[in-house]
Amino acid sequence: MKRYLPFALLAALALTACTGKDDAASTDAPAATDTAVSEEQLMKDAAAAAAAGNDPNAVVADPAVAEAGAAPTPPLATADGPVPGLKLGVDYQLVQNGQPFEPLNGKIEVVEMFNFVCPACASFQPLIGNWKKTLPADVRFTYVPAAFGGNWDQYVRAFYASQTMGIAEKAHEKVYDAIHLEGKLKGERGEDSDAEIAAFYSQFGVDAKAFAGNMKSFAVTGKYNKAKQYFAAQSIGATPSTPTIFINGKYRVLGRSAEDRLRVADALIAFERAQASGAAAPATP
Repeated sequence: MKRYLPFALLAALALTACTGKDDAASTDAPAATDTAVSEEQLMKDAAAAAAAGNDPNAVVADPAVAEAGAAPTPPLATADGPVPGLKLGVDYQLVQNGQPFEPLNGKIEVVEMFNFVCPACASFQPLIGNWKKTLPADVRFTYVPAAFGGNWDQYVRAFYASQTMGIAEKAHEKVYDAIHLEGKLKGERGEDSDAEIAAFYSQFGVDAKAFAGNMKSFAVTGKYNKAKQYFAAQSIGATPSTPTIFINGKYRVLGRSAEDRLRVADALIAFERAQASGAAAPATP
């Protein structure tokens, strides 16, 4: 089934973002001074979770990340100067000590931090889903699910379970549909059990019991921990929110609308390509 959201809903969600289970939509503006969710509290929560050794979702915070989070500084221009045609703080932010999610290996990395429970992510998916199909061969697009706690974290595990079982691509948009259009899964409206989520994913050719077990497997837990730590590190100096696009881990895309985010992402990709080749970056409109 093709996904179409009502125009009014798309317009309303164009500049919104999800910041957590109890705050599904908030303004996605430059957030260097927004203290709704401080990085200090974020790292305290991560450390508390790690201390609970029986918690399958526990993740140990990187000491370097914790140290950086203790004294955040505003994003500054790079030594090479701002990106031509883009305005720092309006079109993009620099990520403090930002790193790519995976080794670049000659690629330009685009990461979308998302969560299936997030309504803003659901509205953004048709745009970014079509856009990523147009990316050139030197660009690697990666979905990284954000763990905000509660049912959101189950969907992080579900995403990685589907990835390890080879059904992530064909299931991706269908999960959004099930939550936000069809009501087959509760998402932000309630708590979906592992069994309910697994039963939904079984339509893509996997055994529901095996899928539910895989959600708590060692492999999925490792991927969950990596995604959670990446989100914490990349959110220092800004309120954690979804959907958020990162380019090479160095740039957090802002933009004035959902469509404008993709314009900014294209410009940052071109800038990174030019930087790698030593050529002058093309000016953006």
